[in-house]
Amino acid sequence: MEKPSASSSSPGHCAVVTRELLLAAFEDLSQEQLKRFRHKLRHAPEGSRSIPWGRLEHADAVDLVERLVEFYGPEPALKVAYKALKRSDVRDVAARLKEQRLQKLGPGPSAQLSVSEYKKKYRQHVLQLHAKVKERNARSVKITKRFTKLLIAPESPDLEDEALGPAEEPAPQRARRSDTDTFNRLFGRDEEGGRPLTVVLQGPAGIGKTMAAKKILYDWAAGKLYHGQVDFAFFLPCRELLEQPGERCLADLILDQCPDRGAPVRQMLAHPERLLFILDGADELLALGSAEAAPCVDPFEASGGAQLLGSLLSKALLPDARLLVTTRAAAPGRLQGHLRSPQCAEVRGFSDKDKKKFFYKFFGDERRAERAYRFVKENETLFALCFVPFVCWIVCSVLSQQLKCGQDLSRTSKTTTSVYLLFIVSLLGSASPANGAYVQGEVRKLCRLAREGVLRRRAQFSEKDLERLELRGSVVQTLFLSKKEMAGVLEAEVAYQFIHQSFQEFFAALSYLLEEEGPPEEPAGGVGALLGGKAELRDHLTLTTRFLFGLLSAERMRDIERHFGCVVSERVKQEALRWVQGQGRSMAAPERTEETEGLEGAEEPEEEDDEEELNYQLELLYCLYETQEDEFVRQALRGLPELALERVRFSRMDLVVLSYCVQCCPAGQALRLLSCRLSVLQEKKKKSLVKRLQGSLGGRNSGGSSRQPAASPLRPLLEAMTDPHCGLSRLMLSCCKLPDMVCRDLAEALKAAPALTELGLHHNSLSDVGLRVLCEGLAWPRCRVQTLRVQQPDLQEALQYLIGLLRQSLVLTTLDLSGCQLPGPTMTYLCSTLQQPGCRLKTLSLASVELSEHSLQELRAVKMAKPGLIITHPGLEDEADSLGGVSSAL
Repeated sequence: MEKPSASSSSPGHCAVVTRELLLAAFEDLSQEQLKRFRHKLRHAPEGSRSIPWGRLEHADAVDLVERLVEFYGPEPALKVAYKALKRSDVRDVAARLKEQRLQKLGPGPSAQLSVSEYKKKYRQHVLQLHAKVKERNARSVKITKRFTKLLIAPESPDLEDEALGPAEEPAPQRARRSDTDTFNRLFGRDEEGGRPLTVVLQGPAGIGKTMAAKKILYDWAAGKLYHGQVDFAFFLPCRELLEQPGERCLADLILDQCPDRGAPVRQMLAHPERLLFILDGADELLALGSAEAAPCVDPFEASGGAQLLGSLLSKALLPDARLLVTTRAAAPGRLQGHLRSPQCAEVRGFSDKDKKKFFYKFFGDERRAERAYRFVKENETLFALCFVPFVCWIVCSVLSQQLKCGQDLSRTSKTTTSVYLLFIVSLLGSASPANGAYVQGEVRKLCRLAREGVLRRRAQFSEKDLERLELRGSVVQTLFLSKKEMAGVLEAEVAYQFIHQSFQEFFAALSYLLEEEGPPEEPAGGVGALLGGKAELRDHLTLTTRFLFGLLSAERMRDIERHFGCVVSERVKQEALRWVQGQGRSMAAPERTEETEGLEGAEEPEEEDDEEELNYQLELLYCLYETQEDEFVRQALRGLPELALERVRFSRMDLVVLSYCVQCCPAGQALRLLSCRLSVLQEKKKKSLVKRLQGSLGGRNSGGSSRQPAASPLRPLLEAMTDPHCGLSRLMLSCCKLPDMVCRDLAEALKAAPALTELGLHHNSLSDVGLRVLCEGLAWPRCRVQTLRVQQPDLQEALQYLIGLLRQSLVLTTLDLSGCQLPGPTMTYLCSTLQQPGCRLKTLSLASVELSEHSLQELRAVKMAKPGLIITHPGLEDEADSLGGVSSAL
């Protein structure tokens, strides 16, 4: 037998030989045999897929060779042809093909590889494929250099254990660095020894979820993750897969990621517990609605992209496989309804220390990095925005250009919208400063492309799309679109997408301001089509809507007119204002009485299916914050008389947004926080040896007693209540677990809040110290609180501070102690205080309070002494009813 030459291992030589062998085999077939062979090719070989019949039906011998090689690749094509020839009853030709193949090419590598051997080949393929990632400026850098460690915190299983303050988290729940140890913990065993099969990484746009998912895949291939647990890991970009036409099976998706089409797919799928599927951007599935078709259960059954991915998520397909799912923060509530027992983790972005590291890594030069970092840190709001890595990258990119020109970043950049606009204007100015009018026209066309894509849920655009809008080869294509080649059936297909999804959403929002009136036949429609769209599209359009409001501020509108050469109509702004006010009418909360508030605070509210509906108002506040226009926000909030936020886990940015909107509250505004918690970026910090020695040797004389009390994370919100223009009149905190430091800051706010007249504290786990500090604030001469509601059963001794308040407050007229425990001595002290001349109380509610007969007698005495004082208690009402009945009989 002729020994194959050394050159036979080269891909080019293999393809040439394969074509020669196949053509020789097909030329030995009669027309009838060739026809039968074409029909056998219609059925997919084991672990693969078949060539579409439309490409086979009229193919001659030469065409069949090209179809097989291009579709399967050289080596697998020979294997597929050999099996099809055998099934066509031309075994002599099949045997001859096999013999010649061995003579020319030797034993095939795929045939020699077992599953365990193929694992090594596949891991090496993944390492080569994902070793580098493209920067937004088209540079390719190593993923190990590009990846910046983020903070990842597992979601607490029990909200009741968390406080609305920086309480210490138990060690397993602490935010950790996104390093190998943290990634391994994602699928770690719980206290009961169980291991989650689905892990959800959630976070806002640009926080680094996709990069973290790719780093997990790369580290797995490098042997650093899930050693001995996962044999094969596959990265599935949901948005791209949903846009692909036609039906495909899971085996197809697996083969697409393998180095050759001879992968042992059936053997891989025979052990699903050894597989990991990474579904990036699974929130894209939500806007498609629930699929009517039955779920897919066979990995070799062809189905649509949504049905296939949905079946993986719901565990109808490969229930024992591991899933790592990434999703935007707005969507996890509804997404979890499609998952089976998911373990959720929150990607929290950069800590302050991470931001500094990123600046130094970006600039390289220490002097320029320090100058840029110091400048941004002085802008407190902009510095806070940099917790999102992508925003941090944009800020660094703009600063880099500005520093080269001897300029500085505008100090008015307080919002994500303003940062994006500044970045885009900076890029356009540096690209073609002498051809401004032409570039402005290109920007309008790019905005139209982005708008069509957002409303039609498209992220990839063909060359025909760009040619239709005359964007191919334009300046904006080079700056904001990236080219991507995808494997087609016969030839590579070229697609374009925005350098980041958030840029597509920004340009879509900008389109509404660059166009006065869109033609009625345009699919984009007007602003009403964006804001008043279907509820299921709400999550999909969240960032676009935020950008739209940010562009509607007077300052941003002037920027648009100056840089893009158009006059923005006030009609768009007024339409957005009416929409926000209309949201307040459509989601008006039911009337709440004192009794329902007491019951509501007694227990944590039950979980609902659509939890994100509860916090839709927080998203509205984000939209208003982006405007940074106080009067506009004040007008919009008049349509939202009560801001009710339930079960929100506040991030630092959430508090910045809420604080700004509270500062702009109109007169009569109410704020209700129910079962809200605080996400604190905590890391386990190690003290240096010097500090430990100072603490142990000189701690008592180091001036520790003179330190100011630590500020609570809620201080910005509470300080906003003291703004002279703040019209907040009613604050209700229920089941929020207020630590002492929050009570201290709230007490300071009560001393100066210009409009706050009612305060409700329901089941907040107040300590004795916390209630005493609050009473000091309520007793302040300038405190305007007239109605106080406290409902907490374990405050017995501490209630003496509250009772003492009745003699000091000049304005408190209504006190509600429903649900509190008032023992005999406390009731005696209360009744004595109520009869004091300095007590101005007019209404006392003691509903649901158990009182002895002696205490009731004391209350009757108070009513006799102060007939104008209204006291509500079931024991007193029964007496009044019986007296009323006797008088009626008489």
